[in-house]
Amino acid sequence: MCGIIAYKGERNASEIVVQGLKKLEYRGYDSWGVAIKNKDILLRKEVGKITDFNEELPKSSLAIAHTRWATHGGVTKENAHPHFSCNKEVVIIHNGIVDNFQELKQKLSKDHKFVSETDTEIIAHLIESYLERGYEEAIFEAVKRIEGRYAILVIFRDSNKLIAARKGSPMIVGVEDGGYFIASDIPAFLGYTNKVMYIDDNEMVVIDDGIKFFNLDSRQEVQKRLIEIDWKTEEAEKEGYEHFMIKEIMEQKETIRKAINQDENKLLFIANKINNAFGTYLVGCGTAGKVCQTGEYFFSKIAGKHINFAFASEFTNYHRFLTKGGLMLTVSQSGETADVLEAIEVAKKKEVEVISLLNVFGSSMMRQSDFSFMINAGPEKAVASTKATTSQLALLMLLAYACANKLDEGKKLLIDTASKVNDMLNPRYEEHIRKLAEKIYNSENIYIIGRGANYPMALESAIKIQEVSYIHAEGFAAGELKHGPIALISEKTPCITLVANDENKKDILSNAMEVKARGGYIIGISPENNIIFDYWIKVPDVSDASPIVNIIPVQILAYHLAVLRGLDPDKPRNLAKSVTVK
Repeated sequence: MCGIIAYKGERNASEIVVQGLKKLEYRGYDSWGVAIKNKDILLRKEVGKITDFNEELPKSSLAIAHTRWATHGGVTKENAHPHFSCNKEVVIIHNGIVDNFQELKQKLSKDHKFVSETDTEIIAHLIESYLERGYEEAIFEAVKRIEGRYAILVIFRDSNKLIAARKGSPMIVGVEDGGYFIASDIPAFLGYTNKVMYIDDNEMVVIDDGIKFFNLDSRQEVQKRLIEIDWKTEEAEKEGYEHFMIKEIMEQKETIRKAINQDENKLLFIANKINNAFGTYLVGCGTAGKVCQTGEYFFSKIAGKHINFAFASEFTNYHRFLTKGGLMLTVSQSGETADVLEAIEVAKKKEVEVISLLNVFGSSMMRQSDFSFMINAGPEKAVASTKATTSQLALLMLLAYACANKLDEGKKLLIDTASKVNDMLNPRYEEHIRKLAEKIYNSENIYIIGRGANYPMALESAIKIQEVSYIHAEGFAAGELKHGPIALISEKTPCITLVANDENKKDILSNAMEVKARGGYIIGISPENNIIFDYWIKVPDVSDASPIVNIIPVQILAYHLAVLRGLDPDKPRNLAKSVTVK
């Protein structure tokens, strides 16, 4: 949540940070701001999105910028970042939450005047209060008093230093000849360089004539490696598509195959760990949480293995079940999800090994895990996750087959699935789903039902529709309808039915008939048509991989529902891509 970008070097920093913000807007778009350092510091802040901002700002070799997802304080110019200290010497931008901001504000209020409602402004005043000790020392002292997760960027009126510090919130340094970038995500500077240096938790970086990293506790210098990221600039651009969401949906022609292109020895090594673990948990948030929930079914059916699922935000309630010798499988697109990182901290204290499925190389989760797999989906910039979701599902399924000593069988099934998805995603198929969207985009409610591994996909379908179209949507275990939810069905209420050619087929068709008998409009997502369906969307018959193919039509439907309702599916209200605060 919130996008951070800074540049110091030979290029025009003002232009770089504005363009960088536009590439980071998926991380927050309530308001934005830029601080440009010349003889003095120019501040420009606005409410709303930066997308349409095209003004020319003064040239500079040093600038910082921020796009905000509001936590503390309303969406106003005053609350937009950057923030000054009282004496205007310190300028700061910040991602995260200062948990003890009320206590700090009360103490600082005796000598400092605040102009915003944010917790961020407190950090600027804290740094100011220690400035007589020097710039680096002031930040060392200030962050000692901050409780919570943060990523902060600081510049000064009387210095050309650029300083950043982080604890729990992501920041990464981009390196090119003649300049340095600092950003919360790689796409912000990917057009200039793919060479990076990672700022680890509890570290500070100082960029002046060169670059130095320090540990925030010991204050000792830390040596870093320069790493090349295997992402292409065009992967982070729309490439002719109207929105990132539909581009990323269509990229599933390739990404599922990339996800299962893994080192077989590593898969078998991790499978052996799962098979011999003293209890294993699957942990994720939001869409990744639904992927984990589906994985619970995969391991049960394919490998006969009992694995527990928990949302990371609820995991502290399960920590008593963790014991030495156990495992935690964590799933995240960004690798920076705050609740998942906290769950990992809990696991580490219990001496539980952590295995992560990730899409961002070098992310916090990757560095804190004992083992990790990259899903290889490439940059995902729409807030609503699509291609990362199916890649995560494919890799979890592959691990389940590895646990059953059927890795070759699983790989063959998933390669076949990827091939069939490639055939499925064509303009005629998308148009068929768009016509369905035209029929139901004015609906007040949409319900989705599934059984087995398609039950979590019913829940995920609801998330997709909710977050981009703002239509009230709910997913249900189909067999639970008659225990209450069927009371919600009225005449022409759309009900999406996720069907697979498996042991649940007859039962879910029976549940769909119960809905139809009460006036519901049945949308069947199924390999075969059925007289029950009022509208049929065909999917390939891919056996246990049905959750992968069944969620894709709903992704397309959600996209077109949003477009027909005049909404931007890439930037749904109140949401941000990477949830780095609790």
